[in-house]
Amino acid sequence: MSTLVLGVGNVLLTDEGVGVRALKELERRFSFSDDVELLDGGTSGIELLRHIQGRDNLIIIDCMTFDQPPGTVYKVENEDVPAAFRTRISPHQLGLSDLLAALMLTDGLPENLVLFGVEPESIDIGLELTTTVESSLDKLITAIAEELRRIGCSVVPHKTSFSDKACFWKTANVPLNT
Repeated sequence: MSTLVLGVGNVLLTDEGVGVRALKELERRFSFSDDVELLDGGTSGIELLRHIQGRDNLIIIDCMTFDQPPGTVYKVENEDVPAAFRTRISPHQLGLSDLLAALMLTDGLPENLVLFGVEPESIDIGLELTTTVESSLDKLITAIAEELRRIGCSVVPHKTSFSDKACFWKTANVPLNT
């Protein structure tokens, strides 16, 4: 089975970047079987179509508002995922809504579709997550890892200390040129 874990969001707008940051944390904390791809979708929309078509499983990570306390982690599944993007808080979610509609029209929607969302505290300009949303990252990462295991993917924790948080601008194991 082919699985795509797609982190989306705008890292320039505080909690709006939680999907990308969570993806980087997953990459840093775990190794996955070859059938799992992690993709930073940023603020892309319909251009992600080629990455999703033909997948059995799609897990989307994004900032979502459901009028709950900030930092609340949500899991939305299958046909409820496109409906979740009807309440948009950012322009990229319009693109994701169009993307999911295109996949439905072409029968390209993965058999297993899951959205993990986090209620934002702020979507103001800023490079850091709010303390509230950052404190929910462990719960979010654990939930995504459990979902991957549930669908039969291998998720192996790295034997490292995680005292520092992942930086969205750095790629694992690749030094930055100075």
